[in-house]
Amino acid sequence: MTTLSAPSTKAARQALITALLGRQQVRSQVELAELLAAEGVTVTQATLSRDLVELQAVKVRGGSGALVYAVPPEGAARVAPTGEPTEVLAARLARLAADLVVTAEASGPLVVLRTPPGGAQLLASAIDHSIMPAILGTIAGDDTVLVIAAEPDGGATVAQRFLDLAAGRDATRDSARDSARDKDEM
Repeated sequence: MTTLSAPSTKAARQALITALLGRQQVRSQVELAELLAAEGVTVTQATLSRDLVELQAVKVRGGSGALVYAVPPEGAARVAPTGEPTEVLAARLARLAADLVVTAEASGPLVVLRTPPGGAQLLASAIDHSIMPAILGTIAGDDTVLVIAAEPDGGATVAQRFLDLAAGRDATRDSARDSARDKDEM
C-alpha cells in the first residue's frame, strides 16, 4: 500500500485548508487546526489566521444555521471582499513579490515575471486579487507569470513596479511617506 504525502509548503497547507473547508463545516480556527493536525500538518494560530486571510475565507451560515468558514471559488470577481481592505491585499502582494520575484521583463503590454519553481501560481493569484488597475490579468506556469498590462505600452511601468516590490520598495507608500515628511519640514 502506497501512502501519499503532501509537501510541507505554504501552498500545500493552504490547498489542504481549502479542501477541508470544502468537505466539512468548520466552525473555528481551533477546530481547523485539529483537522490539520489529523492530516499531519501542525500550525500556529497566527499562521492559520494569515492563511485564512490569504485564502479570503469568510464565515457564512452553514446548513445547520451555525457560522462556518468558507473559501470563495477561484475566479471570483476582482473586488476587495467586505472586511478585507485593499491595504491587506496590497501588503500580501508586496510580501509575495519580495519572496518570489526573481526577474521582471517587459515587452509592450506584456510582463514576464520569473519565480522559483512552484511560485508562479501563488504570485499570479496575489496579483489577480490585488486590484491593480494597471493590470488586466495573469497567466501562470510553474516558475513564470505572464502579466498583461492595461495600457499598450504599460509593460515597462508594471515590470518596474514588481522590481520595486521585490526590492522591498513600494512606490505608492514611499511617495506618500516622502510627501508627509516634506510637509513636516516646512
